[in-house]
Amino acid sequence: MKLPPDSEIPIRKVTHYLLVPRVESDKSIWLSRGGYTSENPHRLVEDIRSQILPREAIPARSSRFGETFEIRGVLQGPSDIPLSVRTIWLKDPLSGMFRLITLIPSSGKKTS
Repeated sequence: MKLPPDSEIPIRKVTHYLLVPRVESDKSIWLSRGGYTSENPHRLVEDIRSQILPREAIPARSSRFGETFEIRGVLQGPSDIPLSVRTIWLKDPLSGMFRLITLIPSSGKKTS
């Protein structure tokens, strides 16, 4: 299935988590290889929306918070170095809206 093009990609998730150096689960150094930094957070949002969101979403699991979906793909960012990613999306059980939960470096396999 395809997730709606207006699925939410919270800018706070990008600016306060994905692009911020962290002691554990740091993604900022890996994303910087693709040219994504705290200087251009909107570029990461735009690239997720245009390059990852249109791909096939695979149901992952359900919980009391809603149903999750995984989308795998390759981000081609400002540096032109391709980054294979897995993204996890949540479908809110009340509103039915989809929201990005996280982005994870991927091995590059299964990017259907």
